[in-house]
Amino acid sequence: MLIADATARALESVASRERDLARVFPQMQSLTPPDAYFVTRDETGRLLFTRNDSLFLRDGTLTDANGREILGYRTAGSALSPLRADPVDLSLGVTANAQIGPDGAVTYARQAIDPRSGERRLQYVSLGRLAVARFPAGTRLPAGEGLYSAAPAGVAPHIGVPGDGNFAPLASPLKQSREGDLDLGLQRLQEAYLALDALRAASSAQGSVQKTAMDLLK
Repeated sequence: MLIADATARALESVASRERDLARVFPQMQSLTPPDAYFVTRDETGRLLFTRNDSLFLRDGTLTDANGREILGYRTAGSALSPLRADPVDLSLGVTANAQIGPDGAVTYARQAIDPRSGERRLQYVSLGRLAVARFPAGTRLPAGEGLYSAAPAGVAPHIGVPGDGNFAPLASPLKQSREGDLDLGLQRLQEAYLALDALRAASSAQGSVQKTAMDLLK
């Protein structure tokens, strides 16, 4: 009975730590390099360029504050496309701790179980890397709708990723404090899972002892 009560408390601890972690990154704010833009597109598929730095993971897809998909590269050499999380991870709610690194990598952490040892470990999942674009010096983007502009006629942007040698890394005004919150939150979640695993092992062992005792009484 005591173990059952402790297990219930451990489950609540895990749930509490997951809620705390979900609040760490309600919004991801990454500053584009001074001469660069994030890349999105309109309803016709035409590329648009924005310096809107407030990014969100909405229904598993990286968007800006207006809900427009922010484009990137899922893997090196892949085509420009929206960055989307795994649907299973989304349904489990583990994408709430998503973050953007200086290299534009969009990642989140999930719990993975070693099939041999049963040990829980944190596994970092990447959606890909944000794309950034630059235009030739002196180019003036035509005024677009709201925060978005299309490329001028006859002018092709150079598109790459942050920190690739052509573009500077991203910077975030919240980077230091948010990363500290994330690391601490992940550590506490890991500890809560370990405590729950230990209680489950103790409960299983207790059940085996009780079964042995009953067999001896027969």
